[in-house]
Amino acid sequence: MDIDKSWMNARGIFLPVYRQGVRNFIEFARPKADGAGRIKCPCKRCVNFVYHHISLVEEHLLRFGMDKKYTRWVWHGEGDPHAPVTHDFSPKVVRHDVGGAAEPVEHSGIGSLLHDLHQAVQSNVPASTEAPECSLDQERNIDEIEGSSEQYAKLVRDAREPLYPNCEKISKLEFLMKLLHIKTVNRWSQKSFDENLALYKAVLPDGERLPKSYSETKTYMRELGLGYIPIHACKNDCILFYKENEQATECPKCGESRYKMETRKRKKIPNKVLRYFPLIPRLQRLYMSTKTAEEMRWHHEQRVSEDNILSHPTDSVVWKDFDAKHPNFANDPRNIRLGLATDGFNPFGNMSTSYSMWPVMLIPYNVSPWKCMKEPFVFMSLLIPGPTAPGNEIDVYLRPLIDDLKELWENGVQTYDSISRRNFKLHAALLWTINDFPAYGNLSGWSTKGYLACPVCNKDTSSLYLKHGRKVCFIGHRRFLPANHSWRTRYNQYFNGKSDRRPPPKELSGVEVLEQLEAIGNVTFGKTSGTRKRKRTEAELNWMKRSIFFELPYWKHLLLHHNLDVMHIEKNICDNVIGTILNIPGKTKDNAKARLDLQEIGIRPELQLIQQADKYFMPPACYSLFGEEKKSFCGWFRSVKFSDAYASNASRYVGNNDSTISGMKSHDCHVVMQRLLPVVMRGYLNGEVQAALIELGLFFRELCCRKLKVNLLEALQKDIVLILCKLEKIFPPSFFDVMVHLAVHLPKEALLAGPVHYRWMYPIERYINFNLFVNSI
Repeated sequence: MDIDKSWMNARGIFLPVYRQGVRNFIEFARPKADGAGRIKCPCKRCVNFVYHHISLVEEHLLRFGMDKKYTRWVWHGEGDPHAPVTHDFSPKVVRHDVGGAAEPVEHSGIGSLLHDLHQAVQSNVPASTEAPECSLDQERNIDEIEGSSEQYAKLVRDAREPLYPNCEKISKLEFLMKLLHIKTVNRWSQKSFDENLALYKAVLPDGERLPKSYSETKTYMRELGLGYIPIHACKNDCILFYKENEQATECPKCGESRYKMETRKRKKIPNKVLRYFPLIPRLQRLYMSTKTAEEMRWHHEQRVSEDNILSHPTDSVVWKDFDAKHPNFANDPRNIRLGLATDGFNPFGNMSTSYSMWPVMLIPYNVSPWKCMKEPFVFMSLLIPGPTAPGNEIDVYLRPLIDDLKELWENGVQTYDSISRRNFKLHAALLWTINDFPAYGNLSGWSTKGYLACPVCNKDTSSLYLKHGRKVCFIGHRRFLPANHSWRTRYNQYFNGKSDRRPPPKELSGVEVLEQLEAIGNVTFGKTSGTRKRKRTEAELNWMKRSIFFELPYWKHLLLHHNLDVMHIEKNICDNVIGTILNIPGKTKDNAKARLDLQEIGIRPELQLIQQADKYFMPPACYSLFGEEKKSFCGWFRSVKFSDAYASNASRYVGNNDSTISGMKSHDCHVVMQRLLPVVMRGYLNGEVQAALIELGLFFRELCCRKLKVNLLEALQKDIVLILCKLEKIFPPSFFDVMVHLAVHLPKEALLAGPVHYRWMYPIERYINFNLFVNSI
């Protein structure tokens, strides 16, 4: 269809040629108006996302101008030879808005959902194949839809089918989708859902077409691509009954039965079920909708980069190095970079019940900063069952996800791009993982306990065993200072009693890590008596296994594999500081055993125990509060109030006797460390302690900014070394557990991977209620 569109490029919306062109467009689109006289508005503000009356559309075009990207008027009657077949769901069912005007089902969202689903069917054809020409309102028999399956045809029928005879408000499919959404948000039980369905069936007119139970209703979710794949697992986490073991009835490693030994029920019940939400269809769906396809190009087309400023993972060293090593992957901006996060939670919401279920989340980094790490773009891939944490056996459960990631990297998948209206080969790569420190050890294979607990320092970790406290401390941060720094040889009585001329530990590359992993033999997974405990040899260092991520061809070449979670490190440091300052029993790092360790090491004589007759006394420390000082300190915390959604009021964590502060959540520690502690301690602690803790709070405050300057990160790397050395002069060695030590590596990681808020667990824990996922299954 040849239409004159030269007026769209007119350099002024008030020119006569433009105004005449608008009138011609309105006459062209008028036959496409619905029963209420509405069409999609193609102005620059609405860009075909909003329906308006045709007279209001003309006004918008004269006020705001026509969207220049809308060169083929496919929404207003002009056919596109390259457009896929799209079906109209409006003839049978309409609904009414508040004003009473009829709105086709297509406009309600169900039509768009089915449209995207149909692109998934069509995207299986070769990339060179062009879809047949078809106008948007073309009526065709369902059975003649090209490329459609019976599953898709059934959904189309349900979208057109009214809830009951002569119903003009809502279709059967839309009603069921809204009912399932209400169940998930309000945490209905399956029993309550069935009872509601029974009530609706009783009150609706004869001929209603609702399913009888929740089990029947769930089939609609699966048909819409919102389901999951159940994969049976061994009771002892040895294997998945997957691929080569799919038909097995017993575990080939431990001999445990696949099913529970219940004879009364005819249906066999598996011991454990892994729920896998397939990755590939979900990534394809991001490009099948025009609402997200453009957003997935943001990092390439809309991002404005600033010199020496890190505002998005795109600016990071890891991203740029990955693009340089894999230019074919980088050439297509539609290829997706992913981050992975996992953590355990209790689905029952009762802390007295011992249960640990582990969701595995994936985050696409292509999108803009204001959408990245938000709920619509963070999706669950795996739901690992309990009742115990998978621990080292998490690799067993990651197998289906790794298989999909390998397929996405090596071969790619045919995907329909709703913007270019062409199929393309979609590839994806996993850049890093984000976990708290215990989960870091499970995914990386490096044990986060013992003398070599730091995975970054590796075999060169500086640690010391405290004989009386029976714990390992991580002191010796002077080795990170410049070689000629005076503290390396002075003030030994404040450190470990010795000079320290060692160089900083060398950070290993992925290839060097693989060389270390050669010392590890075949690790047998499973929580059985034969595999539960295995002593490591000296050559194995702290390695427990070769991580499954090394099966990804590009993994060994990444500059950063696993991120240290700043939020959890900051929380642990805050708990250590508060517990020691207030001398909280069980939380303080300064007790009689810590003072005996000072004597054992031969440092800090002013803090060592004093013997008087047959009793020992602890000299008061400059960093501890007692009596009325503690009550005044806690009273100030109790009086602090915050605005809604900023943080919990501190009074929630102050004890009844105004002498303890406990139970703070991660974000509360984040606020206390950066905002409150530097203020409140000024009237209670001496200048040296104040200076060190204020500098520590400012360090985390600068590190957690949304934009990071490269020269600032380099300065923070120097500052944190000095801060930790100052803290070593103040607090006893027992204060320095591995979480305090890990702070020394945070600026380097920020330089490699970009701003912190893209690489911590707090957004995931805040925006995603894991209980909702469990309740929706």
